[in-house]
Amino acid sequence: MTSKPVTAQIKHETLYPPNKLDLVQVENVVVQFDGFKALDITYFGIDRNELRVVVGPNGAGKTTLCDVISGKTRVASGRVVFDDVDITWRRETDIAGLGVGRKFQTPTVFESLTVYENMELALPRRWKVWQNLWGTESKEQREHIHHLLERVHLYEVRDLPAKSLSHGQRQWLEISMLMVSKPKLLLVDEPAAGLTDKETALTAELLNELKGSHTIMVIEHDMEFVRQLGSRVTVLCEGKVLADGPLDKVQTDPKVIEAYLGRGKERK
Repeated sequence: MTSKPVTAQIKHETLYPPNKLDLVQVENVVVQFDGFKALDITYFGIDRNELRVVVGPNGAGKTTLCDVISGKTRVASGRVVFDDVDITWRRETDIAGLGVGRKFQTPTVFESLTVYENMELALPRRWKVWQNLWGTESKEQREHIHHLLERVHLYEVRDLPAKSLSHGQRQWLEISMLMVSKPKLLLVDEPAAGLTDKETALTAELLNELKGSHTIMVIEHDMEFVRQLGSRVTVLCEGKVLADGPLDKVQTDPKVIEAYLGRGKERK
């Protein structure tokens, strides 16, 4: 059972100034569990239609940051703003309704349903019971689903049950389900985990295509995959923002090298 956060007030310097135009704004946020400081961030923001990659050693606070943004974990202090709305104390379902979609590391699809039926259920407002039972998608929605399935090479298997898909195909299906639900922000946790080189390259292509038209936050460990994304990288360590910028810049930062090869390695 998850312990309740302990209230704490922590102040430290930020690596880059707050930008009130950011779609996501995490300000002076502290999260603690039984005395362990899981998150201690002065400011973290994601611009609209930006693809941001968050990396860091195990235990760095990456998943906790996603949990805070999505409302799964409450902060001890600070606030979270999404699309100009303070969501710090909003319920997880309310935050999802505002346009925050999340893909966990392990694909969560309805295995007994077909690929196409999974996509149907992800359509906006299809979570309502009566619409799920008797609702029918519009021609535009149907064409959008077909387009997405073609893009991720799932169109030919659209009538097969999701349980017959490979791990990589399930990852693509869940990303496609997020996309068809039209969230303003996609939180994607380790999309390259367990994929072949070919599947990894296709996943990077898919996310890069979304860049500029969707706001995406990707948590990842695979540095080659991160390089393929070619996006701004934020490095977390011990719950704090350690570095921020292009991958080539953060990889040569002495603090980052120490986090991965020194203290960060001990935390794994």
